[in-house]
Amino acid sequence: MSLDVYLYNTNKKTISCPHCEKEILVEEKRDLVYDSNITHNLNRMAEACDIYEALWRPEEIEVTKAEQLIPLLTEGLRKLKDNPDYYKTLDSSNGWGKYIHFVPFVENYLQACIEYPNAEIEVSR
Repeated sequence: MSLDVYLYNTNKKTISCPHCEKEILVEEKRDLVYDSNITHNLNRMAEACDIYEALWRPEEIEVTKAEQLIPLLTEGLRKLKDNPDYYKTLDSSNGWGKYIHFVPFVENYLQACIEYPNAEIEVSR
């Protein structure tokens, strides 16, 4: 089992009504701008560095946009990097879910959030 994260940009095309000049939505397109996945075996590590909800359950903490994840992931990543020996003790014993995989996952997701701050977040778990 794995966690899949997605960032989508929504592009809206509108026209102005010739009668009332109100903007009318004529097309809405969602573009996938980032996706990644990681094993559920890393959920304990995510919990330990306080980013479990941000990654696995953003809707429960009312996080819907990538920009809202930036401070959460930044702080979690700082914790991971400040104390690698501790977090490595949370590596999965079966080898599927290790610190060496989790840190790049968080780094890449954070970078995508910085690059696409207005993107909508979706997760599949």
